Amino acid sequence: MATTDRQATTLALAHALSAAERGLAVIPLSRTKLPALRSPHHDEPGPRPGPTTRCRGECGRFGHGVHDASTDPARIRALFAAAPRATGYGIACGLPPHHLIGVDPDTRSSADSSAALREPALRHLFTIPATVVVLTPSGGRHLWLSGPPDVVVPNSASRLAPGIDIRGAGGYLVGPGSRTDHGTYTAAPGTAHLAPAACPPALLRLLLPPPRAHHPTPPAAGGHGQGLVQFVLAAHQGQRNTRLFWAACRAYEDGIGPALVAPLVEAALNTGLTEREARATIASAARTTGHHP
Repeated sequence: MATTDRQATTLALAHALSAAERGLAVIPLSRTKLPALRSPHHDEPGPRPGPTTRCRGECGRFGHGVHDASTDPARIRALFAAAPRATGYGIACGLPPHHLIGVDPDTRSSADSSAALREPALRHLFTIPATVVVLTPSGGRHLWLSGPPDVVVPNSASRLAPGIDIRGAGGYLVGPGSRTDHGTYTAAPGTAHLAPAACPPALLRLLLPPPRAHHPTPPAAGGHGQGLVQFVLAAHQGQRNTRLFWAACRAYEDGIGPALVAPLVEAALNTGLTEREARATIASAARTTGHHP
């Protein structure tokens, strides 16, 4: 059994290094699909840190889950050396150069994993392009897509449609070649050589957080335009680019994009973004909606 585990770890490391060569940041996983390294802060005295104080690897030690992910071969070997029982690897989402987004349709309610996507695709007029598809031991499929560099797609469960989970920034996907308690993850035939395809713009907009309700404000760039500006102004750290991108997409779709560029930039500056970041995000929204920035 020990020999089998060592072979599984060696094989997982080989697959992880191969993924890293393609620009995918990886971490070692256990047979349960969880990060194989225990947090170095687990046994520290005192109350557990909250979301704003939790260490994400700043301490320099391994064991911070997806925050350990790397494309550096030396670091990856060190991670696996510290996790001798790892039998798989996870691929961090949202990181350059691919800014990976994982689409995970639930197969428990349907024998056809693509059926779960059919309804939102028909309703919102998008199709999934040819891309990397990873087959799961349970018969499911993970679809790999690439997002824009200036947009943060969050993790979500059943928000796009019932039974469809999304892996975005801060999440990870189980890499092909990983062994788990339920079997091995494999690349679907004909997809292993593909790069993650660009996420369709209509789908990308659905993956972003919905707008928060806000109190009506006096019109400045028109009632709807002012609402979009207020939506950006209400952004907290970690939401700023995402909210700006969403608002700019709505503005261009409604024909007020060019007129709203300056108010949106000003709002973004008030949230802490730089003018360069703000204009790049608005330009990306213009291109996504088929307009010229």
